[in-house]
Amino acid sequence: MADGASLSLTVDLALAGLTVGSAAALSGIGLVVTHRATGVLNLAQGAQAMATAYLLRELVVVQHWPTALAAAFCLLVAAPALGLLLDALVFRPLQRRGAGPAETMVACLGVFVLLIGTVVLLWGTAPLADAPSLVPATPITLPGGHLLRLDTAVQLGVVLGLALLVGAVTRFTGFGARLRAVVDNRRLAELAGVDADRVSAAGWAFGSFTAGLVGVLLAPFLLLDPYGLPLLVMETMAVAVVARLRSLPVAVVTGLALGIAQSELTRLRPGGQLLPLVQSVQVNLFVVALLVAALWGAGRTVGDGGPQAVPGGGRPAASLAGQAARAAGTVLLLLPLGFQGDDLRRALLVPALALVLLSVVVVTGYGGQISLGQAGYAGLGSLGTALLISGRIPGIPALPPVAALLVAVLVTAPLGLLTGWPAIRRSGLALALVTFAVGTAMSRFVFEQPYATNGLTLDRPAFLAGDRAFYTAELLLLGAGLLLVRKLHGGRLGRALTAMRDHQAGAAAAGVDVPRLKLLAFTAGAGLAALGGGLMGLAGRAFDASAFDPVQGLVWFATVVVVGADSAVGAVLAAALLVGLDAGTAPGISAVVVGALAMALGRMPGGLAGVARRAVRWGEPRPVPVPAERLSPAGVRTRERLAERLSGRRRDGVVRR
Repeated sequence: MADGASLSLTVDLALAGLTVGSAAALSGIGLVVTHRATGVLNLAQGAQAMATAYLLRELVVVQHWPTALAAAFCLLVAAPALGLLLDALVFRPLQRRGAGPAETMVACLGVFVLLIGTVVLLWGTAPLADAPSLVPATPITLPGGHLLRLDTAVQLGVVLGLALLVGAVTRFTGFGARLRAVVDNRRLAELAGVDADRVSAAGWAFGSFTAGLVGVLLAPFLLLDPYGLPLLVMETMAVAVVARLRSLPVAVVTGLALGIAQSELTRLRPGGQLLPLVQSVQVNLFVVALLVAALWGAGRTVGDGGPQAVPGGGRPAASLAGQAARAAGTVLLLLPLGFQGDDLRRALLVPALALVLLSVVVVTGYGGQISLGQAGYAGLGSLGTALLISGRIPGIPALPPVAALLVAVLVTAPLGLLTGWPAIRRSGLALALVTFAVGTAMSRFVFEQPYATNGLTLDRPAFLAGDRAFYTAELLLLGAGLLLVRKLHGGRLGRALTAMRDHQAGAAAAGVDVPRLKLLAFTAGAGLAALGGGLMGLAGRAFDASAFDPVQGLVWFATVVVVGADSAVGAVLAAALLVGLDAGTAPGISAVVVGALAMALGRMPGGLAGVARRAVRWGEPRPVPVPAERLSPAGVRTRERLAERLSGRRRDGVVRR
């Protein structure tokens, strides 16, 4: 009898898990099809899903459209149109220019950030609980008395139908043959008369349609907010990674299996301290799957980003542009010393955030390693400082704030090996997936868990209780961080980092210890991020998990790359840009600006710093050829002989080498 009840519960939980599993499978189908048609891993799919869900709610709840009409417009018109627009304006120019995977990834992040900023600007950040449902949750009784919701059955049918349709089109139609030709070798397909642009456009339209479908199907089960839904959809990227971005059946099976497994884990109720951990794994099973897939499968799935991980790395800024940037950064940092009240309190975030962004400069701009998880290390610095001040770590008494911050930084810096060690064998998109997965795991399993964050105090020392005194201390620590970064980028170490960034294999062949340098970059980056995160917590006098959300980390990464990944001063300007735009205008404006610039990064190499360098050089006088009278007599004779010899070869019609 007990066995029968247990089996019945297993079946019921499996049926319940099909809801999330089918949505994950849909997400995997969209990622696989988009990648097969365009070669792009669509990191913006979560933001596309979120934007479509918000549009549907606006039409149904606010504008009072019929649900069926609004759904048809959102899924069949708006979502595919967004995909076609992205293909035409963002990704097709990159494809024609032969951009590498890293540049395409930055463009995807630009789309991601832009869509989130637009939604925040239009609808705010408050979670919404009234997202419309396309299909009623009417229970269907199955044999044996098991209940299956109608909306779940429809989702599962859509998943299977789309998978079969895509498989049939790919295998048995002329378009499928052209698609396979483009996937195998785009250039050869174009030479054979295949319109590769049309194939890519179809892939983007279909991928955007599936992203929108995922968004409108998941939204009724969640609180609709600009950050939660995009992150949840990005976690389902594990489905596509397991499928190696090629196999639709594997993507469907993996998505359904993870959804069912997540539901079945609710049966585990261990006692004692294991219960919170098991519950965290159950809720965040897709995060665990993404972490495992990124560590063991991403390198074989997406490859690396080529010799240069991120566009925009380059020589230091020209003297005039560099001096102007340093002057602007100094003015922006000193200006808040004259502020009062709320204006000064908001400005406290600028030096702290600048330190976090400096960590991105060290890892990405100097080391050439794509790291999307620096927000995790910033959060560890903030949480560690709070735990040490509160005396919550067993065996360690409560520490003064300054000592707590120092210990938190020293403990967090070696944890940079969590992403530095996988980086030894990975680069480009493969490394981006690993770092994002690690940052997401930190957020979900540490920052959002009550056992780690309840009862914390985060007070400043008495001599820094005032906002102006604390801001002055932040400036001193930021100055120390800038000196450290300058030391890393100068001398022999800086040349080795630059060589590793520009061409990793060539640097290794020249005797550079590449693994050691990668570990050094990630360790230094983790320490700087922890210092900035601890200052952010002390500035607000509280630990705020949302400040270190993985989506926030993507915004920070995109901002650094847009301003100039190789510019330490640019990190200061980027922090002022993010804080100042949102404080002076409306929340979301900074994300819109950063997203738009990131999408245009393919047209402005080096970011804003590169634009400034080229503007300065354009205004400089060009070198004047040395007049003949300034040459020695021997120099004049040599030049005349060379000119005569070259002229004779041209008359013969042959230029010999």
